[in-house]
Amino acid sequence: MQKARKPIEIKISTVVAISAILHETDPASLEQALKEMTGGVADFFEDEFAVLDIGTLDAEAAAGIDWSAVVALFKRFRLNTVAVRNAPQDLHAGIVAHGLAIDNSAVAGAGTANARAQEAAKQDSAPAPAAAPVAPAAPAPAPVQPVANTVVIDTPVRAGQRIYARGADLVVLAVVNNGAELIADGCIHVYAPLRGRALAGASGNTEARIFAASLEAELVSIAGVYRTFENGHAPELAGKQVQVRLQGERIDVLQMQAS
Repeated sequence: MQKARKPIEIKISTVVAISAILHETDPASLEQALKEMTGGVADFFEDEFAVLDIGTLDAEAAAGIDWSAVVALFKRFRLNTVAVRNAPQDLHAGIVAHGLAIDNSAVAGAGTANARAQEAAKQDSAPAPAAAPVAPAAPAPAPVQPVANTVVIDTPVRAGQRIYARGADLVVLAVVNNGAELIADGCIHVYAPLRGRALAGASGNTEARIFAASLEAELVSIAGVYRTFENGHAPELAGKQVQVRLQGERIDVLQMQAS
């Protein structure tokens, strides 16, 4: 007799989301910024998930966010808002009431800059605690065995396909087609024409780079700083091996020098 399937299975899954860091809360200002960012391209974001990071806002601005308006605005630009990051504890109930999750992936206990400064001042003014007796040293932990930190793809990456190398570099040995997306927490190496999108340093690594045998991408990004190519690529780099790197807040595309 065939064993009956369970009604539901739960498995661990990796979901990639765009981090949208809010420096303002006015929906009109946010809409104008998104229009400039997307350049009027209707499918720029392609229904991706978004996490709103409000850690740069002061307490008054964060408390005044119109969550319904912001979520609806992002939806019009094909961004599905699913969570809020760096939200003060007193805002959690209101955020959850709007169907959003609280993202605790940031440093636990992080609050506004003023709150952290006040806490630091309290610690500085507090009397020093009495010295505690020295406990015997604990044995050193066993060394952690290194894990593979490179993901290798040796087949073409098709339109609509997304590959994420979590905690690793990504190496692609075949063509990356238009409409495909490569994401890596480390560097991205493509030994063939790179079209579509490539996002390196996805977890915030500003030292990550993108290397391509021929750069024909529609978008590249390093640690969240992006550059699009609506006006085409530099003709002097056509068919050349290039590297993409982050210089401050600017994305540079440079020809690889022969050794």
